[in-house]
Amino acid sequence: MVKAKPAYSLLLAVFITSACSLAYEVLLIRLFSIIQWHHFAYLIISLALLGYGVSGVFLAFNRARLTAVYPRAIFANLVLFALSVPGCFWIAQQIPFNSVQILWSIQQFWFMCALYVLLALPFFFAANVIGLTFYQYRQDASLIYAADLCGAGIGSLSIIGALFVLLPDKILFVLAGFGLSAAMLVMALAFRGAFGKASVWMTLFMLVALSAFGLLSDMSLTVSPYKDLNQLLRIPGTRVVEQYSSPLGLLSVVESTQMPLRHAPGLSLNADSEPPPQLGVFTDADNMSAITQYDGNPETISHLDQTTSALPYHLQKLHRVLILGAGTGSDVLQARYHGIEHIDAVELNPQIVDLVKKKYAGFAGQLYDPDHVTVHIAEARGFVATSREQFDLIAISLLDAFGASAAGLYALSETYLYTEQAIAEYLRHLKPGGYLGLTRWIKVPPRDLPKLIATVKKALTHLKVNNPERNIVLIRSWQTGTLLVKNGAFSDSEIAELKHFCEARSFDTDYYPDINATEVNRFNIMQEPYYYQAATALLVEQGEDFIADYKFNIEPSTDDRPYFFHFFKWRTLPEILSLLGQGGISLLESGYLLLLIGLVQAASVSLILIVVPLALWKRKLGISSGSRRHFRVLSYFSCLGLAFLFIEIAFIQKFILVMHHPLYAMTVVVSTFLLSAGIGSHYSKKLSETIEKSMIIWPIAGISLVSTLYILSFEGIIDFLLQMNDLTKIICSVGLIAPLGFCMGMPFPMGLSSLSRTTPELIPWAWGVNGCASVVSAILATLIAMQFGFTVLVFMALGLYGLAALSFPGSVREG
Repeated sequence: MVKAKPAYSLLLAVFITSACSLAYEVLLIRLFSIIQWHHFAYLIISLALLGYGVSGVFLAFNRARLTAVYPRAIFANLVLFALSVPGCFWIAQQIPFNSVQILWSIQQFWFMCALYVLLALPFFFAANVIGLTFYQYRQDASLIYAADLCGAGIGSLSIIGALFVLLPDKILFVLAGFGLSAAMLVMALAFRGAFGKASVWMTLFMLVALSAFGLLSDMSLTVSPYKDLNQLLRIPGTRVVEQYSSPLGLLSVVESTQMPLRHAPGLSLNADSEPPPQLGVFTDADNMSAITQYDGNPETISHLDQTTSALPYHLQKLHRVLILGAGTGSDVLQARYHGIEHIDAVELNPQIVDLVKKKYAGFAGQLYDPDHVTVHIAEARGFVATSREQFDLIAISLLDAFGASAAGLYALSETYLYTEQAIAEYLRHLKPGGYLGLTRWIKVPPRDLPKLIATVKKALTHLKVNNPERNIVLIRSWQTGTLLVKNGAFSDSEIAELKHFCEARSFDTDYYPDINATEVNRFNIMQEPYYYQAATALLVEQGEDFIADYKFNIEPSTDDRPYFFHFFKWRTLPEILSLLGQGGISLLESGYLLLLIGLVQAASVSLILIVVPLALWKRKLGISSGSRRHFRVLSYFSCLGLAFLFIEIAFIQKFILVMHHPLYAMTVVVSTFLLSAGIGSHYSKKLSETIEKSMIIWPIAGISLVSTLYILSFEGIIDFLLQMNDLTKIICSVGLIAPLGFCMGMPFPMGLSSLSRTTPELIPWAWGVNGCASVVSAILATLIAMQFGFTVLVFMALGLYGLAALSFPGSVREG
C-alpha cells in the first residue's frame, strides 16, 4: 500500500543518507589521493555511481518483497551503510593493490576489481534507501528527489569543512555515525510501531561504540610504497613529526635525526656547497618540498645559485620578483640570496604558509617576514589576472613530483597554470625586458618542455610578438630544465652571460637565438640532442608538422583543454608496449590508460546490469510481453545520467577560472547545482500534475538556452567577474549556476512521475539505468574534455538532453 505522503522524518533520513553518500565519495577521492594518486578520483566517482546502478537492478528484482517490509528494509540498509563506510575501507587497505603494476600484472587487475566491489558497497546500501523510497512513495518522487539532491549539496559543503578539522580517516567514523543517526530517525520517528525497544537500544549501542572506536582507534593509511614519503621513511632516523589536513592535501612534516635531509633538485654537479639541514614537507605523501634552515647568512644558501632556475638573476639586475607556487620557500630563498628588493610569493595552501611563517619561522629564518616578502594566499593564475603590478621576473618551478609526473600519473590533472591564455597573462604582467621563468623536470624523450615551448610560441604569436624565437632560451641540468621567456628579444650581452652561467655549472644550453648545433649536448649528454631538436623545430622550423609527427601529444594546452600533462598518443602505444621489458614503463602515460581501463570496466558492468536482465528477465522487471515502453525508459534515463554529469564536470572546470581556487570552484559549483536542482525537482511536481510529453520540453529548453549562452559568452563573463572581490564572485557564480541547476533538477522526477502513473514497476529499473549511465558518464566526460575540450562536452550534453526529450515516457501506457 503506497502512503499518501512520506513523513518529514523519513525525508530527513533520505537527506542525511544522500549527504553522507556524497561526502563519502569526496572523502574517498581524498583518501586515494593520499594512498595512491590523484587520477583515482574518476574511478572513485564511477564506483560510487556503480553502487547506485547495482541498487536499481537489485530493487527491480525484489521490489515486491522489499516494499512489504519497507521500514525494516530501510533501517537495515542504513545500518549496513553506516558499518560499511569504515569497514569496507579498512578491508580495502588489506588488499595489496599497486596501481603502478596494473598495466602489466593481471593480479593487480583482479585486486582493482575487488576494490571496486568493496568500495561500491556503501553506495549500494545508500542507493537502496533512496531508490526504495522512490518506489514506495512514487507519487511524491519530486519531493524525495529534492531531499536527495539537497542532501548531496549540503554533504559537498560539509565534507570540505570537515577536512579542515579532522584527518580523513577519522571522518569515516563521523559519516558512519550520521548513517546510524538516520537509522534512528527511521526507527524512532518515521515508523515507530514497526520496531521494538530492543532495536532502539541496539542502534544506540552501535552508535556509541562506533563513535568511541573512531576516536580511540588509529586506522593508519597504507600508502603506496612508490610514493616519495614511503621512500624517504626507509632511511634510518626519519620520522613524520606532524600532519595537517585540509581539502587541498594532507601535509606531513618529516625530520631526519641521523642523516640531514638534502633537497635541491637539479643541483649542478660542479656545486661546491651543500644545502643546510632541512625538514621535508609532503603533500598527500608525495611531491616533496623542503623547509630550509636559514640563519640570515646568504652563504649558507649559496647552493640555490647552482640550479637552472637561478639563470634570470645573472642576466640583469632584478628589483621585483613574483614567485607562483612559493610553497615552503626555496624559490623565495633563491630570490633573497640574490638581493631582490621586493618579493611577492603566492601560495594556494594556507597551511604550508603557516608552517613557514609561524610553526617553523625560527628554523626558516623568518623567511616570510613582511619586511622582505609579501605572501599572498591565492591561486597563482587568479592572482596574476587580478594584479595591477608588473614584475621583472615571474617564476614557476617544479610544482609536481618527479616520480608521478614521469609515470604519467598527472595525465588527468587539469591545470590552468600552463595554458596558452595563462602564459599570455604572465607575459602581460612583465615589465619591458622582464622574464618569465618556467622550470620543469627533465624527461627522455622530452614531453613537458616541448609542450611548454609550443604553448609559449602560440601565446607570443597571439600577443603579436614579431620573431618569437628571439624571446626564448632553454637550459638544462641532469634533472631540471628552465625555459626563460623575455618581454623583448634577448640581447648579445644576455646570451654571453647565459653561456658563462651554464659553462661554470656544467649546464647545457639547448636553445637561444642563433644557437649553433655544436654548442649543445656537452655536459649532461643524451643519445641525441633531443631538447635542442625539439626547440629548434618548434621555434624556427615548421612547428605544426613537428607536433603532428612527435611520438607524444605536445599540442599547446588551452583553457578549454587544460590537461597540460596529457601526452598520450594512440599510435605510439604499440611501440611503447614492445619496450616494456627494456625499461619502457616510464614512457607509458599510465594515468590516461587507467582511465580507459576504468571506462571499459564501467561500460561492461553497466551493460551486464542493464542489457542482461532486459534480455532474460523482462517479466521480473515488470515488462509485459510485447511492450516496447522499456526502450523509451532506457533511452530517457540513460541520456539524463550521461548529460547531467557532462555539464556539471564542464562547469566545475570553467568556474575555476572565475574563482581562481579549485576548492572554492568545486564547493560552490557542486553544492549550487545540487541545491538548485533539488528546488527544481520540488517545483517539477506542478508540471508533473498535468504531465504530457510536451511539458518536458520546457526544462530541457531552459537547460539548452542557459548552457549555450554561458559557453558562448564565457570569456566576457570571466573578464567581468575578475574585477569583483571574492564574495561578489561567489554570489555571482551562484546566481549564474542556479538557473541551470534548477532546470536540470526537473527531467528526472518528471520521468519518474510519468512512470508512477503508467508502469510503476519500472521505477527501480529506471533508477538503475540512470545510475549505470552516470558510471560511464563520470569517466567518459573526462576523456571527451581531454580530447576535444569542455565546449564540445557541453554541446554533447545538450544533444543528449534533446534525445531525452524525444524519448520521454509519456503518460499513455504503450503496448
